[in-house]
Amino acid sequence: MTTSLPMLQVALDNQCLADALTSTRLVHEHIDVIEVGTILCVAEGVSAVRNLKALYPEKIILADAKIADAGSILSKMCFDAGADWTTVICCADINTVKSAIKEAKNKEGGDVQIELTGYWTWEQAEAWREAGIEQVVYHRSRDAQAAGVAWGESDINTVRKLSDMGFKVTVTGGLAMEDLHLFRGIPIHVFIAGRSIRDAQCPATAAAQFKQTIAELWG
Repeated sequence: MTTSLPMLQVALDNQCLADALTSTRLVHEHIDVIEVGTILCVAEGVSAVRNLKALYPEKIILADAKIADAGSILSKMCFDAGADWTTVICCADINTVKSAIKEAKNKEGGDVQIELTGYWTWEQAEAWREAGIEQVVYHRSRDAQAAGVAWGESDINTVRKLSDMGFKVTVTGGLAMEDLHLFRGIPIHVFIAGRSIRDAQCPATAAAQFKQTIAELWG
């Protein structure tokens, strides 16, 4: 799915499928990508992917498995369950990345994202591009957010450099509507919002406002 505007992804880091389905039911009209978050993947396994794809076949379903090893087996499990995209963690061996990419090619619309949580290098980024990776997820970690780490100039510069390298960049990590303007001028592929949508007083309104703000800044 391509669009001139950044897409909006809801992160379902719910601890059970029932809660995830409730969240999705409230916001799906305003969402482009439904993410089965790592927390939900651990709680419910690929059955969460299967259920969400069955309910929302027109949406991109991401299994945020953060694969670190067994790239072929784990990515195939995600794709067979209905995922369109899955994630490999940045510390994974390049052969794990290549194995996941190979499985993605067997799935129509299948793709692999490198999840940039933790330490990684620009040499690795070059290797991912050479291996065929098109998508990366720039992630301010949940624990960094809890420690009060805010978005800064170094984040913006890194996102811009990744985009200049040819990656389709997704941005996530406690993202609020007030943060979106920081990335204006960069061709962001996807913005991910989790708690700022799921925990809003009216999740549907929050999702609609995210979409409206994206349209105003990138339209």
